[in-house]
Amino acid sequence: MEKVTIDDIRKAQDTIKDIVKRTDILESTKLSLLTNANIYYKCENLQKTGSFKVRGACNKIANLTEEEKSKGVIASSAGNHAQGVALGAKMNNIEATIVMPSTAPLAKVTATKSYGANVVLEGLVYDDAYAKAVEIQKETGATFIHPFNNEHVMAGQGTIALEIFEQLNSEVDTILCPIGGGGIIAGVAVAAKALNPNVKVIGVQTSNIPSMQESVKNGEVTTAFKAATIADGIAVKTPGDATFEIIKELVDEVITVTEEEIAQGMLFLLEHQKIVSEGAGAVSTAALLSKKYQPTEGEKVVCIVSGGNVDVNTLYRVIGVGLAKEGRRYSFSTTMTDKPGGFLELIRIISENNANILNANQTRLSSGGAIGKQSAEFILETFDHEHIAKIKSEIEAAGFDIVEL
Repeated sequence: MEKVTIDDIRKAQDTIKDIVKRTDILESTKLSLLTNANIYYKCENLQKTGSFKVRGACNKIANLTEEEKSKGVIASSAGNHAQGVALGAKMNNIEATIVMPSTAPLAKVTATKSYGANVVLEGLVYDDAYAKAVEIQKETGATFIHPFNNEHVMAGQGTIALEIFEQLNSEVDTILCPIGGGGIIAGVAVAAKALNPNVKVIGVQTSNIPSMQESVKNGEVTTAFKAATIADGIAVKTPGDATFEIIKELVDEVITVTEEEIAQGMLFLLEHQKIVSEGAGAVSTAALLSKKYQPTEGEKVVCIVSGGNVDVNTLYRVIGVGLAKEGRRYSFSTTMTDKPGGFLELIRIISENNANILNANQTRLSSGGAIGKQSAEFILETFDHEHIAKIKSEIEAAGFDIVEL
């Protein structure tokens, strides 16, 4: 595979200029104040198909031969690349088959089908879908459109960096970029370092699947998987060899964030920036909020919000996790003697501490040593962790045992 250059990226920009949107850059006043730096968002969640992936997919499809187009295309994806390939194929009247993990959000599966692609669900993570796609490709002879490990795809993703430098008049110190297989950060790093060798490019992964971080640490492509992640767009167990070579040379650092930190990042974007982001798109914000990356005073940092294709049910659950992380939601259970007034006493303590009861369940226990006892579960809306500590202290002082849920 040929190495991607700044000329390839500029050519890609010209190729896809009438297809993709030049997405906005927004300044984050809140995050700038919190970090004492200048924080900006590159909003690829507002891109066509809701993700940056359309850039690379359309650039690759534009470079296919007529013979390759006649045989159709096939791709494996957690959802965003799927939509990019499906849209690109539809615009060129090419048949497309997309293999997606069975864990892909329903919104992404539905959207991919809406572009006319044939969707096959396989496995739990991207790597499982990839293996199935390779199998189908051998049977059909269709052209495989790799989501990251391809020079045309990386060049397409690199156009994001060209836009960042144009929109900020080249006044960029650091770019925080999500990493899954490495396609977006490889393209961004090539363009950014060519435009300014001193700019820092920092990759951010979920700690549940730190495959690129482990690869950089080991000096070779390494498979890594600990658990599933809400950042499905970067759920890649084994990164690309071509992307790895670029990242090893040009990316300054790869850091990881936890699932709770990602949820908090999604909530922050929604609440303070009015940006709907999927998990992968929020990892750069999570890195700043968690102080995994700490910018210097006045540093100009661009966070790439890579996509906004999040399932509404997932978003609902993530918001709950984010609120709990910030101390704005508190769930607990307790037991009490089954006599009049016990439950009312709990309600009184909660009410006097100005906590809002979102949910309350009371159950009479009737087994073993629990005879004559009642169980109560609460979900409270609270102000912060200090508020929770005060409520908990007063409940325990009244003789109730608390089990946090």
